[in-house]
This record gives sequence, C-alpha cells and structure tokens, in this order.
Amino acid sequence: MIVFAMTCDELAREMNRRWGKGLHHAAALYREVFKKGNRSFFKAPEFVSSPSLARQVEKTVCWPSCRITARKKDNVLKWVSTLADGHCVESVLIPARSRNTLCVSSQVGCKMGCRFCVTGSMGFVRHLSAEEIVWQVHAARFQLKKPVHNVVFMGMGEPLDNFHEVMRAVDVMSDQRGLDISHRHITLSTAGHADGIQRLAALNRPNLRLAVSLNAASNELRNQIMPINRRYSLERLREELRAYPLGRDGVIFVEYVLLAGVNDSPEHAHELAEYLCGLSARVNVIACNGNGSSAFEAPQPDRVQKFCEWLAARRVFVRLRRSRGEKIMAGCGQLGASIMKGEGREKGGEAS
Repeated sequence: MIVFAMTCDELAREMNRRWGKGLHHAAALYREVFKKGNRSFFKAPEFVSSPSLARQVEKTVCWPSCRITARKKDNVLKWVSTLADGHCVESVLIPARSRNTLCVSSQVGCKMGCRFCVTGSMGFVRHLSAEEIVWQVHAARFQLKKPVHNVVFMGMGEPLDNFHEVMRAVDVMSDQRGLDISHRHITLSTAGHADGIQRLAALNRPNLRLAVSLNAASNELRNQIMPINRRYSLERLREELRAYPLGRDGVIFVEYVLLAGVNDSPEHAHELAEYLCGLSARVNVIACNGNGSSAFEAPQPDRVQKFCEWLAARRVFVRLRRSRGEKIMAGCGQLGASIMKGEGREKGGEAS
C-alpha cells in the first residue's frame, strides 16, 4: 500500500479489502504518518492491541524512496531530493512572519520550454508520482522540522501536464486526518495549459487556487518566449479562464515576469490590461532572475515600478513581488540549475 498516495478513506477501503479492517485502524495509521511523522505506526494503541494485523500491515506498506541530498539557505530554504531512480528535483520553503509557503515540484524537468526558465531548458524527463509530490511536504515538516501552511505548485514542471498525479497529491495533502492543508492554501500554477484548466474546472473545486504564468498578452510575443502558446493561444486560454469556477471572492492569479526590453513597455501594460478585462484577476509582477543560461535580464527597478503604475492606472489589481532566494538559485525561473551542475546527487552532500 502506497500510503503517501492515498486519502484516509482510500486507505480504509484497502485495509477492509485485505484484512476486514476499516476506518479505525486506517485513521490510526494515517495519524501516525501524517500528523506525527512516525513510520512506526504499529506502536500506536490501535495496533498494539492487534499485533497480527500490525505485522501484516507493516509488511505491506510502501514508503517513498526519496531522500534529501543537499540544502542551501539564504532568505529561503532550498533542498534537492534524490528519487528512487537517481533523478533529482528541488523544493523551496519560503518563510513569512506567521506562515510558511512550500514550493513543490511536479515533474523532473519540463516540456513547456519557457525561454527564461532553467527548468524549461532541462527538457522533460518524467512525471513525479503523487507520493513523490506529497513526500516533499512531509519532508519539510518532519525531516526539516519546518511548519508548512501553504503549498504552491510553482517548482519544477507543469502541474497540469501531470494532472492525475497532481490532483491525487492535492487530495492527500488536503485530507483533514493527515497533512490538513485546505484547498484555500494550495495553488496550482500553469504556463497556460488550457486543456488542464478545463479538466480542473470540471472538478468544480472553487477554493483551489489557480495561477497562470502569462508574461505577454500578444500571441506574437508569447509564442517567442512561451512555446506553449503555439498550442494554446491567448484566446483559448482566456476562454478557459472565463469559464473557470471561482469561490466567493475568488480570483485568478496572473504571474507576469518582466524581461528588460521584451515585455516591459507601456504598450505591453496596455495589452495586458485589455486582455484581463472581464476576468477576476490579480497580477503579480516580478522581475526576472538571472540564471546563467538565459539571454534575458531584469529591467531597472524604476522601470519595474513604472510597469506596475501603468497597470494600476488601468484599474488592474497589481502587486509587485520581490524575488527571494535568487542568490542560491531558488527564485522564480531558477530551479534546476543546481541539478544541471550535478549538485546534491551524492549522499552526504548536504549544506546547511
């Protein structure tokens, strides 16, 4: 049984099928693993009184074959996880005054090929399984001893390209008997995978947050910097965003990475405002981070501020996001750089 890929109810059904036991024992196992970070669930009172069952369950439960192999800390904490097949992914914990946000990966590499993103330059290797995604949250809480309040799928990979495993991971993360991270505190970020947005909308989960990395509001420019636009045009993307179910006071977050001389002019701000007209959206503007493999640069700070002002003048709700973690290659568009350099692959390569 792959507990890290099962909700408590699914676990109960499986235990009932195998041993005629149900929610009582499943909830105990789930509590020990996800509330306490304890793999020795058989020591829980519910299993101590049923030693034969405990032995059978212990032999059947499968744990994720993942391990933290490197860490770096600046004003955020980034770590490299080595998976069972030797491939690596990165995760980032972003601390705030009262709440920590964990940025998780959903793929090794990425198919989208965004021109300003290191992960995109890696190409696609494989999808992560639900258990490998959930493990990142579990590792943060119980190995790194860091509380996790929010989860954002903004790490390596396109979440909606790995739809089934990502949604299974969301179900496990949000189970109140386990990690208990509500949909309101989970954000799926997409490069504009319109089919994925349509599938997500069909699930009708209005409290689950959706973010779209837009970065250009004309097809000509977006085709150049985000190849996904050749498959899903801006028109198709807006059609899906308009149909997306939002909860009360819900909004779609639009991520806009500013590239000097590319998408940072008053005309680009005007196009963006026009595109968002009629959508319940908030724009997060962030200057691009250097990554050593991109020809793009960040605009000067005054230009970034001006861009925000141009949007605000058009009555667009805009927020300037300050980049964090760029010194350790943990910022937006930088994940994967350490892996490409071969860092963190060997056991014992941790750095605090």
